[in-house]
Amino acid sequence: MAVSPELIEFVKEGLQRGIPRAQLDDALRRAGWDHEQVAGAMRQFADLEFAIPVPRPTPYLSAREAFMYLVMFSTLYLSAYYLGSLVFELINLQFPDPTVNDYTALAAEATLRWSVSTVIVAFPVFLYVAWLLGRELRADVTKRASKIRRQLTYLTLLVAAAFLIGDVTTLIYNFLGGDMTVRFVLKVVTVAIIAGAGFWYYLRELRQDERALAA
Repeated sequence: MAVSPELIEFVKEGLQRGIPRAQLDDALRRAGWDHEQVAGAMRQFADLEFAIPVPRPTPYLSAREAFMYLVMFSTLYLSAYYLGSLVFELINLQFPDPTVNDYTALAAEATLRWSVSTVIVAFPVFLYVAWLLGRELRADVTKRASKIRRQLTYLTLLVAAAFLIGDVTTLIYNFLGGDMTVRFVLKVVTVAIIAGAGFWYYLRELRQDERALAA
């Protein structure tokens, strides 16, 4: 969220006059300013004892940073999708459908091999790039304010939430229709675990960002 220049200037002037951050925050909140806007304005200045407010370094988007985050989230999506596909096919093998013909069985075998291949390649790439970016975040906390990182994180939360909502909706729909086979329930649980894990992890990341940037 973009922070109003007027709000930044108000915070700067208040800090110059020696007004405590808590009082500035309280006054702005009572005036109707959004919490995130106020926190964003406060983050513009380091919490240091100095004659004048010391501005924090402003994060900028480099081509390398954009590339790294796009690779990380792309491989995350690939890994999650094909992991789900792999588990689905394993469920189908364990609980076969008697109406499946030879052509469908061959297609399932191809899907199984493709899913395994994709997970073997994409997931290690995701882990490695995530480790590199995590190391950079630990070295420089201001990188947590990266716009592309936050945008892709929120996009991931949106996708995960959509899958969770769709998953629960499908479960209720089939329950009301009396179509609750073991195959179906296991597939619903698979989607819930994969999407739920992604949602929980990146929601926790955003909360850690807020705490780290507010410090």
